[in-house]
Amino acid sequence: MSTPTPTWPDLTGRRALVTGGASGIGRACAERLAAAGADVVVCDLDGDAAKAVAERIDGEAWVADLADLESLDRELAERDLAIDVLVNNAGVQHVAPIEDFPPDRFDLITRLMLQAPFRLVRAVLPGMYARGWGRIVNISSAHGLAASPFKSAYVSAKHGLEGLSKVTALEAGDKGVTSNCLNPGYVRTPLVEKQIADQARTHGISEADVVSKVMLELPSVKRLVEPEEVAELVAFVCSPASASINGASLTMDGGWTAR
Repeated sequence: MSTPTPTWPDLTGRRALVTGGASGIGRACAERLAAAGADVVVCDLDGDAAKAVAERIDGEAWVADLADLESLDRELAERDLAIDVLVNNAGVQHVAPIEDFPPDRFDLITRLMLQAPFRLVRAVLPGMYARGWGRIVNISSAHGLAASPFKSAYVSAKHGLEGLSKVTALEAGDKGVTSNCLNPGYVRTPLVEKQIADQARTHGISEADVVSKVMLELPSVKRLVEPEEVAELVAFVCSPASASINGASLTMDGGWTAR
């Protein structure tokens, strides 16, 4: 059987790591990077789902609990870290007023969505520097640029990720490595679908009203973002056309943060 011609950009010979790669945005990114010719490591807590995605794209599954930082440190000390494209995507959500927000949940979210990306960036940068090329792609959010009530941990983690991305950009730019955040609004993913029920309960409104009056109130484009749209922007920042895009926060939020 002939090998398919990679889809633009040509990432043949590149190795990518996508966290939270078993579903939603992560799965779309893993599939898109594989279509571009990259060898993709699909990292996820859900081992069966990660293996299914990896098998479909002829990639590699890495089953890991990224919020377990001690375990992650051991894994990083043992794994092949020849990674050219790192997509920090794994995340969870919890919706509650600050006075009711469980501290252990706040800690989990910031470990998974800020401390783990730091460790991954720290681990892959030396190899990227040695090869003179690398792309750090942080899947942030409109909530990395603006806050919403009841999401103290998520907003804190995403704002921290924005800072980490910018510092990485300043340190790595002259070594052929770029670091950027992608900032979608609400994306049609299992994470967002779960939020609808949580938001309905927290706000005391119907699930239909959550979508129309909470999620889509601020964007002028009145629809959810599709995971494949985010994956296309990931592909773009890995292309030669993006070589000077560094330290940026690229919004695709339907105009939410334009206000």
